[in-house]
Amino acid sequence: MDGIVRGEYPRPQFVRADWMPLNGEWDFSFDEENYDRKILVPFAYETPLSGIGERAFHDTVWYRRTFEVPEKWRGKRVLLHFGAVDYECDVRVNGSHAVRHVGGQLGFSADITEQLIAGVNTLCVRARDDHSVLDIPRGKQFWKEESESIFYTATTGIWQSVWLEPVCDAHIEEVRITPLYDEKAVRFEYRLAGRTGGAELKAELSFGDRPVAQAAACTQSAQGAFSVSLEETALGVWNAGEELVWTPETPRLFDVTFRLVRGGEVLDEARSYFGMRKVSVENGRFLLNNRPYYQRLLLDQGYWPDGGLTAPSDEAFAEDIRLAKAMGFNGVRKHQKVEDPRFLYHADRMGLLVWGEIGSGYTYSNRLAGRLMEEWVQAVQRDYNHPCIVVWTPLNESWGVQEIAHAPCEQEFCRAMAAMTKALDATRPVSDNDGWEHVDGDLLTIHDYEAREEVLAARYRSAETALASRPAARPLYVQGSGYRGEPILVSEFGGISFAACGENGWGYSTAQDEEDFLRRYEAVIRPILNSACVQGFCYTQLTDVEQEINGLLTYDRQPKADLEQIRRITCGAGRNG
Repeated sequence: MDGIVRGEYPRPQFVRADWMPLNGEWDFSFDEENYDRKILVPFAYETPLSGIGERAFHDTVWYRRTFEVPEKWRGKRVLLHFGAVDYECDVRVNGSHAVRHVGGQLGFSADITEQLIAGVNTLCVRARDDHSVLDIPRGKQFWKEESESIFYTATTGIWQSVWLEPVCDAHIEEVRITPLYDEKAVRFEYRLAGRTGGAELKAELSFGDRPVAQAAACTQSAQGAFSVSLEETALGVWNAGEELVWTPETPRLFDVTFRLVRGGEVLDEARSYFGMRKVSVENGRFLLNNRPYYQRLLLDQGYWPDGGLTAPSDEAFAEDIRLAKAMGFNGVRKHQKVEDPRFLYHADRMGLLVWGEIGSGYTYSNRLAGRLMEEWVQAVQRDYNHPCIVVWTPLNESWGVQEIAHAPCEQEFCRAMAAMTKALDATRPVSDNDGWEHVDGDLLTIHDYEAREEVLAARYRSAETALASRPAARPLYVQGSGYRGEPILVSEFGGISFAACGENGWGYSTAQDEEDFLRRYEAVIRPILNSACVQGFCYTQLTDVEQEINGLLTYDRQPKADLEQIRRITCGAGRNG
């Protein structure tokens, strides 16, 4: 268990060169602070990769490790970062309380400079996760020890990377990047920390190996904004709309280096990137870069057999994307999970659309409303810069708002979640309550696990027939809301189970062998592709997950059928042979 695992820099949208990973072997214990075990961070104790692999519930877990601060960090502020800890935790450094955090899907940081001592420092984490509580956001994590149906093994404690980094007292906290596609420009909104008087924030942009622009802002206050023009002549291209844009087919990225400078001294430096792309809904059409774009998505739960919610390696993210694209898909709907930023980075560079979603709660309460909103705000803010994200999905299938059809408070909560999303991000459409019982969204998304081709063909013959359907015996809109011409997408369907390796499990329909599987797959894909009103789909799903065996790939990412045959069906070309 020795050594660093998941040693890549955890925050690819804001990279500092000097940092210290804290992943690897930690002391660990259940229930009491006696540290009688070892665990491999960042894997949860429920997973084999943690070195423990025990599914029994323990509501409280303890972590401990030591570290030494490099001598070259002397005089700097030292920041401690956690990618995610499920569900609430307290952090101590050398016995002194450093930070408390509530929420299992987003990260947090603390300035621990004042707690540090010369030599060996001790870091302790106490994490609590009451698995019986249903009115907190937990996604697909089951409230029973043995997973079943659509729910999977729980995750307790640290499940994303932990690291340290040094900064000057004056440093960059955040830069929000907005590509202005129509204006051929990019806007930077920054927030600084510390004593920044007299400092200047510089941005240097490059495309490939070519420097293309630079700009600077005098930091009269801790926050501000500036824009940079990307003139075609300066970039040496004749048509920026074709040669510089980001799409899944051409995932071109601009690199940016930010420097905070005062009197010739570089106080802080961070590297980032952006894609020049625009997402919009106009006249009932979903547009990418002002052109209609058909979305062929896969439902992606983001689970691995050996790591649970945590990918076993950074390469595992890239492999999932490679396989999805090889099967003809141009995107994924990340389901019931705020995914690790490393996945989004690979989606940005490899070209994959992503619908951002958050893990739901299951019982509505004031606590759920407050905590889900708080975590969702953090998710939208954290991932705003990623060009791959094209749709936000704050709620799914009325989970956590089961009475939304007739409960005004739950309808208002849904409306508030959608409105807050748009307030934070006016550049992307919102699917308010994906699947049915919509309140106030930009898309009409429908979940439909019908397996008969003729029924799907009739149901999606036109917008009128689609609107008349109740595929899950649920209305598509709550009373008082209705269709306003939004783009129609079938955002969950298929779910064909196929036990390629003899597994026991379930799906929404069942194939007997590979030929039957391909036939059934084509039977659900073809009527959606042929529909005159549907502008995209999301097939369930990328991989098997535990007892769900309805993936196109097995749980360990082995194709259940020939990838080229799947690709041809996905793209509407029909099967070979």
